[in-house]
Amino acid sequence: MAAMTGKCMCGAVTLTVIPAEQMIHACHCDWCRAWTGSAFMAVKAEDGDVSAEGPVKTLASSPWAERSWCDACGSGLWYRVTAPGPYHGEYHVAAGLLPDTAGFTLGSEIYHDRKPEGWAYAGDAKKMTKAEIEAFFGMSGEAETGAE
Repeated sequence: MAAMTGKCMCGAVTLTVIPAEQMIHACHCDWCRAWTGSAFMAVKAEDGDVSAEGPVKTLASSPWAERSWCDACGSGLWYRVTAPGPYHGEYHVAAGLLPDTAGFTLGSEIYHDRKPEGWAYAGDAKKMTKAEIEAFFGMSGEAETGAE
């Protein structure tokens, strides 16, 4: 796919992203809902296919990922998988920062069992529960917030 360029809300951070696929993925975990006020809608990119210029801050937010944002306006930029294994370094870039995702389809919903009852998305996207995600990353217990 061709590289896409996007900016945060204030324009201080410019992202260049080569999407791994023409899909958007939704995460309904407690962290993403607290971070975005909704599901985190993201475009997947491989390690090395995302570059950013500007004031980016990063936080290790779970045992398997870190989140980054613009330090000037607070716009969420991405989460990146830090867990060892085949997905290490994979980025999930905030889809709303990329101006033209026309033609992208919903590819998956993770933490599907955590999403509020009234939220619904069209289509037959792959769905994974909290337990499935934790097993996938080899975790036990509450991976999202550290407590429950």
